[in-house]
Amino acid sequence: MRRAKKKLVRSAVVSAPESGLLARQAGEALMQHGMTLVTAESCTGGGVAQAVTRISGSSAWFDRGFVTYSNESKEEMLGVSPETLEQYGAVSEATVREMADGALQYSRAKVALSVSGIAGPAGGTPEKPVGTVWFAWATGDNVQTACHQISGDRDAIRAKAVQISLRGVINLLNGITKIA
Repeated sequence: MRRAKKKLVRSAVVSAPESGLLARQAGEALMQHGMTLVTAESCTGGGVAQAVTRISGSSAWFDRGFVTYSNESKEEMLGVSPETLEQYGAVSEATVREMADGALQYSRAKVALSVSGIAGPAGGTPEKPVGTVWFAWATGDNVQTACHQISGDRDAIRAKAVQISLRGVINLLNGITKIA
């Protein structure tokens, strides 16, 4: 199932408790399905893994996390194609798809989430402005993607991306069509 969309997220107010609640809910959903999670993060720099591992007992449903900030690390650790990075860039649907696929391939997890974006304040372009963040959630052959345009400063963009990532896992496992 292939689904991509772009959405403007205007909420710049982000709370750590909300990320904690979402991580807990993701863990409960994973446990209900007998599945484990792997993360492949770029712009969030391990923020999703951090939110998850703050929860006691998360080792029952969290396998591992990859922080692949550079293009080279995406290639080396997740098997992202250099051609994909060259043609579409690190912040693209194609790249987060390959990141999620690679995370599943190089882990024992059954669910993967990947995230890559431009947190700013620099690095944006007219085609991909600061706040552009691509997400993918995968279970085997089912990969779903979404692109969000998140407003706020660097910290707010990264924190909101963590929340969207976790909400996507919950929605994927609960069979909700609208992932994030």
